[in-house]
Amino acid sequence: MRARLSVLPLVVLGWALFSGLSLPARAAEPEQKSTAPIIVFMTDYGTLDDAVAVCKGVMLSIAPNARVIDLTHQVTAYSVADGARYFARTSLYYPAGTIFVGVVDPGVGTQRRSIIAKSKRGHYFVVPDNGLITIVQDRDGIESAREITNAAWMLPQPHSATFHGRDIYAPAAAHLARGEDWSKVGAIVAQPVRLAIPAAAIDASGITGHVVSLDGPFGNLITNISADRFRELGYRLGDPVDIKVGEQTFSLRFVNTFGDVAVGQPLLYIDSSNLLSVAINQGNFAKAHGIAPPVKLFVARPRR
Repeated sequence: MRARLSVLPLVVLGWALFSGLSLPARAAEPEQKSTAPIIVFMTDYGTLDDAVAVCKGVMLSIAPNARVIDLTHQVTAYSVADGARYFARTSLYYPAGTIFVGVVDPGVGTQRRSIIAKSKRGHYFVVPDNGLITIVQDRDGIESAREITNAAWMLPQPHSATFHGRDIYAPAAAHLARGEDWSKVGAIVAQPVRLAIPAAAIDASGITGHVVSLDGPFGNLITNISADRFRELGYRLGDPVDIKVGEQTFSLRFVNTFGDVAVGQPLLYIDSSNLLSVAINQGNFAKAHGIAPPVKLFVARPRR
């Protein structure tokens, strides 16, 4: 009798499963969400030596749960303007609370300040106070900025006069990533240093702007002329456009993408950041014509 009774629960369970009978279920496991802080790291150090790895080691020693993401370490050497552009473009795609560390610092070791700035979008920027956050400030606004003077947010002394990325910026970012109160880092900075970035100007003859950077290894010319400003001239896709870059003049077709012209042919197009750009299909415009930014650019009005 005991043997027969022992199999009864199994029979009932099997019948319940096949008949759809509702049985008590285990509570669903809560979804695991990552709370690891994000540090986005940008420098002009390059990757030929250990500088980037050393800075990452400092960050992870202080904040071992942080995710350190490389923006780039190939910023044109000493080009604060390039760094400012990369920060502005990249920060659009990261959540509030992301910590951006930028070391493009031709004034390292001088009296220039080291700061943490918080944008109104909720991003933190740990940078030398040399204009790296100018474009972010213009687009998003700066909620607050503070000078990094608290020794507890740095590596212990003595500090190198030439490696503040290791001694100041990496540890400050890591303390932020640990959730420490950044108001303790130092005094408020009322107005961070700004770059003097000339705006494109339009008149009866056309638009005057600048080639401000190159698109990575491709040699495309990136300008400070927005798509909206360029469209004020009235160009249509397929139109020829007369431009002057420095002292060189060109006539280019305005097209949608590279493949709209033959391989080796130049073109004018709107890039992924909604800026007017110049390229050669499967070529290098800057190298072909010896162009190094910054350089003045003029776009004439249509011939018609």
